[in-house]
Amino acid sequence: MIFGEALLGVVLSSAPRQHGLRFLAKGAIFLMEVAQHIVDGLAGAIGNTPLVRLRRASELTGCDILGKAEFMNPGGSVKDRAGLGIIADAEARGALAPGKPGTIVEGTAGNTGIGITLVANARGYRSIIVVPETQSREKLDFLRMIGADLRLVPAKPFSDPGNYVHYSRRLAEELGAVYANQFDNLANRAVHEATTGPEIWAQTAGEIDAFTCSCGTGGTLAGIARALKARGPATRIVLADPMGSSLYSWIKTGELKPEGSSITEGIGQAARVPGNLIGDRNLIDDAVQVTDEEALEQVFDLLVHEGICIGGSAGLNVAAAIKVARQMGPGHRIVTILCDGGARYQSKLFNPEFLRERGLPIPAWLA
Repeated sequence: MIFGEALLGVVLSSAPRQHGLRFLAKGAIFLMEVAQHIVDGLAGAIGNTPLVRLRRASELTGCDILGKAEFMNPGGSVKDRAGLGIIADAEARGALAPGKPGTIVEGTAGNTGIGITLVANARGYRSIIVVPETQSREKLDFLRMIGADLRLVPAKPFSDPGNYVHYSRRLAEELGAVYANQFDNLANRAVHEATTGPEIWAQTAGEIDAFTCSCGTGGTLAGIARALKARGPATRIVLADPMGSSLYSWIKTGELKPEGSSITEGIGQAARVPGNLIGDRNLIDDAVQVTDEEALEQVFDLLVHEGICIGGSAGLNVAAAIKVARQMGPGHRIVTILCDGGARYQSKLFNPEFLRERGLPIPAWLA
């Protein structure tokens, strides 16, 4: 208990004196939970991430804006959940068997590949991960480090047969391997309906007015929307979309019409609606567009003022939550997803040369 007592001392010393007893009680409960909360391996460590109140965004809007800290998953992103859900589903179908040789192939912007590789390692499977060569160096290095069989391909549009999604599907077929198929595999959506959504509902005690996040595969947005709408039908669900994606247009007009471009990775769809999302259009109440400048403002602001280091898609989600809060007015509670951490994009989002070449803002401490 020495560590616990020291931690409790830090909490008490940083708290207002008049709230000492309240902090003492909370500290005791926290220490009890830590002592009793033992999970079984990697799978048990995925999920149950905290909701973090984003102070400046909340103060700016007069709303309670909360971010679910998915960067705290073992693999560093929300995609750990998809990796676990997809592999567990393959096992349930008999396509993979724990303790027996098996191979799983996936095409990914990086994070799902990381989640799949870690879960595959824990289950004894081989993972082959196909990634566009334009993705951040940090994600590629991490995939190599954790043992993925990494295959880099040129970045091509979805309409091109060489697109990483089509390449990975063909590779899985050639090898007779399991194809994860995160974009159209409904196990992706199901894991968020079963875990992330109910966690948000429980953490807010059902007091949530709106949820917003971006869409890459659609699994996170659709799964959470299903869970929240089932418990609170009035909960507003808003799709957040980067420039260059067609999903904003799809929600607003029913047509896929991309506009502009974005440096964000792993979110947005220019040419199609993923299978995880297309059947749940009725659950999405609205959509907002977010520029790179708006997303980066939140990435840099959260880091320098609140000590929270997030990636570009998470910055986009926070910017979207602020827009939703302003639309709804003060006094509402909006939840979003902090998808992954900023260290995974150091060579881009925190690289002055990269940002300067694209006319994007550079954080003051790097200028």
